[in-house]
Parts: sequence; C-alpha cells; structure tokens
Amino acid sequence: MFSGITGNVLILGLVSFFTDVSSEMIYPLLPLFLTGVLGAGPAFLGMIEGVAESTASLLKLFSGVLSDRMPTRKGMVLFGYSLSALMRPLIGSATSPLMVLLIRTGDRVGKGVRTSPRDALIADSVDPAIRGKAYGFHRSMDNAGALLGPLIATGLLAYLVSDVRQVFWLAALPGLAAVLLIVWKLREVERKGEPAKPLRLSLLPPGPLRRYLLILFLFTLGNSSDAFLLLKAGALGVPAFRIPLLWAFFNLVKMLSTMPFGSLSDRVGRRGVIVAGWCVYSLSYLGYAFAANETQIWLLFAFYGLFYGLTEGVEKAFLADMADPALRGAAFGWFNFAIGSGALPASLLFGLIWERAGGVAPFVCGAALSGLAALLLLLLVPAAAGPSGKAATGLKR
Repeated sequence: MFSGITGNVLILGLVSFFTDVSSEMIYPLLPLFLTGVLGAGPAFLGMIEGVAESTASLLKLFSGVLSDRMPTRKGMVLFGYSLSALMRPLIGSATSPLMVLLIRTGDRVGKGVRTSPRDALIADSVDPAIRGKAYGFHRSMDNAGALLGPLIATGLLAYLVSDVRQVFWLAALPGLAAVLLIVWKLREVERKGEPAKPLRLSLLPPGPLRRYLLILFLFTLGNSSDAFLLLKAGALGVPAFRIPLLWAFFNLVKMLSTMPFGSLSDRVGRRGVIVAGWCVYSLSYLGYAFAANETQIWLLFAFYGLFYGLTEGVEKAFLADMADPALRGAAFGWFNFAIGSGALPASLLFGLIWERAGGVAPFVCGAALSGLAALLLLLLVPAAAGPSGKAATGLKR
C-alpha cells in the first residue's frame, strides 16, 4: 500500500499531520469565537478567510518561482512552517475581529511561503508513475491531523479547560513538533533536468496548463471557505460542543478517501477523477442549500468529504504531469495562486449574499460555478498532457 513512498514524502506527511493537529484545534471553533465572543458577522468572517487566503496565494506564486532558483527548497519550507507555528496560537490573545484578521493573515503568510516549495519537493522526491499516490498520502496525513485536532479540542473543552482561548494557546505544541521534524529529518533532493528558465510573472504558463489554471480559478470562485459550512451547521441547530466532532468526522472521510483516489488517478487518469470530485462538490452545495436538520448536515459533511478525497492530491499530480521539471516550483506557484486569488472574492461574495439573500442563494451559486468548471475541464483540457503536449508519465494512455 505504501510502496514507493520515499523518506521525504513520509516526513512531509508527518509535518502536515502535526501542523493540521495544531490548525484544526482552532479552525472549527473560530467561526463561533468570532461571531459569539467577538461579535463579528458572516461578512467579516468571509473577509478574514478571503484576505488571509488571498495573501497566501500571492506568496505561493513568488515562493514557488524563487524555490526554482535557490539551491535548496528546505529553507523556505522551514521558514514557512515556523512562522505559522508562531502566529497561529496568538488567536488566543485576540480581543477584536481585526486582531483575528491580522493574526490569521500572518499564519497564512507562512503557508504562502512554504506550500509551493513543499509541493515541488514532493514531486522531486517521488517516481512520476506514483505521483497521485504520493500526493494522496501527503493529503491523507494532513487530513489525519485535521481529524485529531478537533477531537483534542473537544476533549480539552470537556475535561481540562473552560475557555476556547486556552485551546488556541495549547495548539502551539503540535506546531513546534512539525518544525523540529523539518530541522532534523527533511532532506533536499538533487533536481534533474535543465537549469531554471526565466519566467515572466505577467504571463501564465502556456498550453493546457494555462487552461487548467484558468478553469481552476473559475471553480475557486464558487469554492468559499468551509467556515461557512460550520456556520450553516450551527444555524441548523448543531450544538457548539458537537461542532468539533462534526469537523473531525468530515476529516475522517477526507483521510480515508484521499490516498485511494490518488492511486486510482495513477491508473485511470487524473482529469476524470477531478471532474467527478467537482461534481460531488456541486451536489453537496445544493444539499447544503436546502438542508433542514442536523442529520442531513452530518450526511452532507460525509459526502462533501469525498470531494476532497477526489481532488486534493489529484489536482496537484495533474499539474506536476503537465509542468516543465525545470519550472516545477513556479508551476505550483501558479497553481496555488489560481486557487488562492479566487478565495477572497469567493468568500466575500458568499458572506454578502448570505447576509442579503439568506442561506440558500450562496450555496446555489457555488454549485452552479463548480458544475460549469467541471464541464469546461472536460472540453478544454486534454486528459493526459505533459509539458511537451505528449501523454504524461504515469497516466493511462
């Protein structure tokens, strides 16, 4: 099952595991903390998530480009994880929504610095024939941390602490473990291929990769922050103490499905798996639009988790198949920029539509955009194209 998973992929999986334990001790409690304790509304929640993720997206582009020109990628990975580990627990000191915005943005700056070099390092470290499996493994470890984090938060609130702020401070410990793993165990990989070519940041990469990135951006415009799903759950009567459990259940589905679907894409091709995932997303959002009780919310979170299983690792493997090896970091930079640059308008619009038109309309809009993106991906992007336009290594021809 784990054959071909190299040491670096294993270490980066563990780093993501501990980082997500830290992050997800905080994230499912953040919407209720903002709205219930600090008095923010859905629109401000959307602004926090949108600004934070869009800031990260711009940095992901530049960090990816820079990592192609640096002798190692490890330094950028270490700096990014260290900054996030330092900033994230400071939410425990926040006394206003503005402070949460600033701290959350600082956390995402760290994510922006580390993500593209890390994703490129994974591609550098594994055989192209099992890229889907490798990225699926990495995302499964990430989701395992996202499963454990809310459970720890629930246990702390139930038995040890009485204030969510204390949970936020304790989230520093797994973040520190992730940083120490990078320092002690992560190794740089000798890169093959030609030296990095000059890149004009004013232009997207050419060919199928450009079309893929533009369609991905369109999909992201309908893919608002998952914080709104937690807000929807609360609005339908899911009590605060079960919100972390709901989030943990959601991440269990993601953890169990990501690696199998990644391996499936190695055998049958990436595009069809991604399209299936985007269709699951569209159907899920239609379900959220008309959900009426807690039971339906739990079922929807399970189904929605399959969207991540189908797409999280496979989208990255599809990009690595198409990218020029000498510009792999830059390609991941554009990939993450396409996703992140759509996060701000997506979350802002979702929050505004919710406030002005109610809780049905924004989910219907998201479902429509994701369905359109799935259709365009089928029509405009070849099923298996590498940087030269030929069939990509590891995909079924």
